[in-house]
Amino acid sequence: MEAKNKALNHFDEDGKAIMVDVGDKPISEREATASCYVQMLPETLSMIELGSASKGDVLGVARVAGIQGAKKCPELIPLCHPLPLNAVAINFVIDSDLNRIKIEAVCKVSGKTGVEMEAMCAVSVAALTVYDMCKSVDRGMSISEITLEAKSGGATGVWVKEKHD
Repeated sequence: MEAKNKALNHFDEDGKAIMVDVGDKPISEREATASCYVQMLPETLSMIELGSASKGDVLGVARVAGIQGAKKCPELIPLCHPLPLNAVAINFVIDSDLNRIKIEAVCKVSGKTGVEMEAMCAVSVAALTVYDMCKSVDRGMSISEITLEAKSGGATGVWVKEKHD
């Protein structure tokens, strides 16, 4: 774990929730990458790959939903700052051996605070959209390992998640 005696900055000295004041922070180029997995039956994965889902292009709709999820992040997470996103990219990696799809999001901003939450919202909403579009044939799908993979910019610079085997 990484917490190491760092204070939580979304609380004032009385323990009340606050939105962090970023007014004095310099603008910098910031980027965050997040990912998650959607596990499913082999038949469901095949249906998605072939584009034969009754609701249409599952990954195409999930891509748009993920982008929208990043844009709506401050409406969903109470203390997030609204950010003028420069770019949001959603990618899918199909793993037929493990019957899952890895969803990756990269968010970029020129701003005073990071885009980690936007990237994590993006993969979450994209995954939920895959579930929604395919639940009629596979209610047992699962979404897992929503995680920040990397971030750059700001005072803390570059951070990359350690890989654990």
